[in-house]
Amino acid sequence: MKKMPHTYIINKLLIGCFFAETKLTQDELKKMVGYKSVDDYVKSGMVVGLGTGSTAYFAVERLGQLLKDGTLTDIVAIPTSIRTKEQAEELKIPLVTLDTHSKLDVAIDGADEVDPDVEVCADKFIVIVDESKLTDGLGPGFPIPVEITPFCHEHTLRTVAALASCEGCKPVLRMGSSSSNAVDGDEIAVTDNGNYIVDLHFEEPIKDAVKMAAEIKGTVGVVDHGLFCGMTTAVIIAGADGISVKE
Repeated sequence: MKKMPHTYIINKLLIGCFFAETKLTQDELKKMVGYKSVDDYVKSGMVVGLGTGSTAYFAVERLGQLLKDGTLTDIVAIPTSIRTKEQAEELKIPLVTLDTHSKLDVAIDGADEVDPDVEVCADKFIVIVDESKLTDGLGPGFPIPVEITPFCHEHTLRTVAALASCEGCKPVLRMGSSSSNAVDGDEIAVTDNGNYIVDLHFEEPIKDAVKMAAEIKGTVGVVDHGLFCGMTTAVIIAGADGISVKE
């Protein structure tokens, strides 16, 4: 068996002690995976898809830092929302669109807000999450977001809930901020594209996520959903024991 250098063993012990003794906040965990996604998967000269949400925010922040200090060069990025676009512009990240750059080298996004139009055009799709998003089965731990058009939205909500693959779900129209599934306002949440979000709550694990994704996508009034089956290159997870990567 190959012996590990003493410095390696000591460093591993120190890291373990750090995470054991220091309880990181959720934002600190999100920052860790956001930074790591850029450090590990973004190289100079790439076209990068920038996701939306509280975790993807830190990936955008890191990209801006590395462009500013010269670690990365010749990068152009495609934002998935007005919010991300504004953040990228503040950080002086060069922006383009799918009209001019239809092929991306990598796209980075959180697990709660995803733009499939960008992700399917990318050679690599990196999902970044903190351990709060991990569950034993898809559904019970975190509601599935479905973006729908405002026109006849109540009918669309009922139609989605009645799908065979969505059996047992409780559809809830998101209120307040569109970036959180927690009720934090009295008005219907509106996305950057002017649409509504229905959160599908499940008490039991989803039986067939692939079928469910197809059925929801095929429903009139649905713009898209938060299931991205078969699209992910890697998932970077931050938790109490540090960072892990599943590819």
